[in-house]
This record gives sequence, structure tokens and C-alpha cells, in this order.
Amino acid sequence: MRAAPRGALVAQAAAAVVVVLLLLVIVRLPWAGDLGVHAATVQRLRHNLLDPGNPLVDADTPSPYYSPWMLVLGCVARVSDLSVFWVLRLGALVGLGLLVTGVWRYVRTLSGRRAAPALAVLSLLFLWGTVLFNWSGFYGLNSLALTVSYPSVFALGLAFHFWAWLGRAVREDGGWGMWLGLGVLWAVIMLCHQFSGVVASLGAIATVVAARPGRAVWGRLGCGVVLGLVVLLVWPYYDFFALLGAWDGLESVHRPLYEDLFGRYWLVLLGVVALGVRWWRDRWDPLVLFFVLGVAVVAVGGVSGQYAWGRALPAVLIPAQVAVAVEVGEAGRRAVRVGWGCVLGVALAVGAWTQVGTVGYVVRPGDLPAAVAEKYREPWVGYQWMTRWVKYGDVVMARLGRPSAQIPAYGAYTVAPGYPDFFLPDEGRREEAVRRYFAAGVSEGERGAILREYRVRWVVDTGVAGGLGVGLREVGRGPGGQVLYAVVR
Repeated sequence: MRAAPRGALVAQAAAAVVVVLLLLVIVRLPWAGDLGVHAATVQRLRHNLLDPGNPLVDADTPSPYYSPWMLVLGCVARVSDLSVFWVLRLGALVGLGLLVTGVWRYVRTLSGRRAAPALAVLSLLFLWGTVLFNWSGFYGLNSLALTVSYPSVFALGLAFHFWAWLGRAVREDGGWGMWLGLGVLWAVIMLCHQFSGVVASLGAIATVVAARPGRAVWGRLGCGVVLGLVVLLVWPYYDFFALLGAWDGLESVHRPLYEDLFGRYWLVLLGVVALGVRWWRDRWDPLVLFFVLGVAVVAVGGVSGQYAWGRALPAVLIPAQVAVAVEVGEAGRRAVRVGWGCVLGVALAVGAWTQVGTVGYVVRPGDLPAAVAEKYREPWVGYQWMTRWVKYGDVVMARLGRPSAQIPAYGAYTVAPGYPDFFLPDEGRREEAVRRYFAAGVSEGERGAILREYRVRWVVDTGVAGGLGVGLREVGRGPGGQVLYAVVR
């Protein structure tokens, strides 16, 4: 028996409202997180497609941010008069479109129920926990609103299409062209966002193993994988396989991924129950296998202290969230399906209320009800006020953290990168130079030597120039007490 048309329409309408909200968020494009490094990447590609150099500091090094998708956006920026932020908005539209259509296609391989794709979209966005959590590659509504222009969203959208296409290839014994195309698509996902690539790979393994294909499929699959590896090997902008040695330097950054797991994800337990039901019906269920693989990777990362493996958490969440959305329409008797629907509806309402502050990105917080406004979090304030003086390619001395993460978005370089950079050999020396420059009691001579070494033209800090010694001239002020000083040669 098919799900009631009215229920499907309600789910589809709710999903459409949420998608419209995200489209309006794209117009706002809130400043947060990694937006600066992606804008800086587009900046460098706009000026030099073949040899863009480091996106954050004035150094000729490769960077994993130069992915196929960012290369496309760099070409758009190069041939248009659009600012990099409008180019990122266009990228966000494509990424969101891929994500929504990818979920629809993937869920269609699991269920023919009309409501299933819309319920899956709602579950992926709201079925998390009651502790708000934002991170690149994590697609809860609030996190997605802040990261929708990131390559991680584009890569995750491709991953859903990849799984749907792969499932079709396995079931229909796809030809050589299909399998080779899948290999190239897998490589593109890996190059665009390595952590989403891991999630895509785990989902792919689950899809293939669940189908238990014959020898012919395994041979074609192997050729597709080999072609994908060749694409990774010949990608000219960075050495993909060198990144395998970068995991050891990311533990401190990713340790928070293992904190407060229950508060952040307890609503997903409903999906775990749904996975248990599916496992009882079919020991080879692809969502169950996907979930088990994800749990194994994340657990090994937590036990071994390799906390970067926590970026594979979406491989735990996605199958559980999709499973409960599918179970609403597939769970035997009507009474059971209604029960699943009611419980899922309550869970989605709790999750939606947790993330309701996202509405503040499209509605002025002052116009929101007080209870909603309390959940809204102000996005970062940008450094566009500096562009009156600071030009493309200028080097700015800025403190580590948010200033170094944001300033390169406008075309300038900072002395030290705002993000870990495996390919920058003197990263530690640059960070120490920044700390020394802003430290109390450092001599004017040492500060001057640091400015000369890195060809610094501007200094950004709070407070007065006298605290940083002579040789600086105030030229402008920005939000939050930020002051821009010109270096007097």
C-alpha cells in the first residue's frame, strides 16, 4: 500500500520550505568558518589559473584547496566581473542543487514511496541532537547555512549522485563506460573534499557489497577504481597522496568532533532503530553496511587518538537518517507506518526547534519572536572595510585565528595562514613570527626585521599604534575596534 498522498504532500511542502530558506541564506552568504580560505582560493585562480601559489600567504606552494570545483569557480571569476563572493554564491546554488537532487536520486534507489525523498531531506537536516553543532562536511540546517558555498557541500551532493549511479551500475550490470565514469566521479569527489571523499568511499563499498555482484562487475569496478587513482595521481595542483601524511597534524583541530556526542546526535538514535529493523529483514542491507563501516572508522579514530577520522561521522549519520525516512513508508502494516511517521515528526520538530535560529540569516533578528531570536548567532564581520587601502597581493600582519582566516578573502596575504597548511614548509616559523611581533616587550628592531622579512605593508590590530612601536601610521578603523596601520618604510 502506498503512503497517503496527503502525507507525501506535507513532507514535500516542508522540504520545499526549507530549501527556499537555504536559497535565501545563499543571498546573505553569512561570514563564518572557512569562507575566507575558499574566497581566497577563487581570488588566486582568478589572477593565475596555472600557477596560483598558496591561497593564504605569499609563497609558491601547492594547496589541496585547488580542486576541480574551485578551478571551475576560478574560471567563472576570471571571465566575469563578479566579486568572489558572488561567484561563491553561484557555487552554493550548484552545490545545494546537487545535494537535493542527489538525495532524491539515492533515496529512490531504496524506496518507491512518494514521501521518502522529502522525508530524507528533512531527516538529514534536522535529525541531529539538541546541541547545535557546525562543521564543514556536516549538513544540519544551521551548519549547511554557514557552509553551503564550501566544496564540502558540492562533494557531498556528488556523493549522493555517485551512490545512486553506482547502485544502478551494480544492479543493471553497467557497461565499461558507466564504470569508468564512476571512477572519474569518485576521483573528483576525493579531490574536491577529501573527508567527504572518505564518506563517499564507505557508502560505495556498502552499495557494492550489499549487491553481491558477479565476477564481471568486480572486474569493471576494479578498472574504474584504477582510472580514479590515475586521475588522483595526475591532478596537477597538489599531490593528493602526500595528504596521507598530513593526518597526524590534525588531531588537536578535530578533537572536538568526539565531544558531547549524545547531545549533538541523540535524535539519530531513531534512525539506528530503523537500521536495526532493516537488518532484521535483510542482513545485506546497504544502509546497515554503510552505518557499520562508518561506526568502525570513527571508533578507530577515537580509540587511536586519530581524531581527524571523526570527519567520517557523516558516514554514521547519513544511513541512519535515510533509514528512518524510508522506514516510514516501508514498515509493513499501516499502523506501524503511522507510528514511525508520528515519532519521526516529533523528532524532526525537536531538531527544527534546535536549529530555528537559522531563520535569523534571512529575517532581521529584531523582527523574530524572542524565543527564536535567542537561538540566532551573529555571523562574523568581514574585512571589506580594508579594501579601500589594502590591494590585491599586499601582505598584512594580522594575529593568528580569525583575522588570518578572513583577510585573504579580499586578495591580500597574511604572514601566517589562518588554517593548517601541510604543504607550507615554514608554517611554524611564520606562526612564531606573528606571535613574536604582537608579544609584549619585543624590541622595535625585532618587529621591524619581521616586517621586512615578510614584506609586510599593513598591520591590523586592536588598540593604538604606540603599543606596536614606531614605524606605523594609522590609516583606517573597522568594526570591533580593528585598526589598520600602514608600515612606514
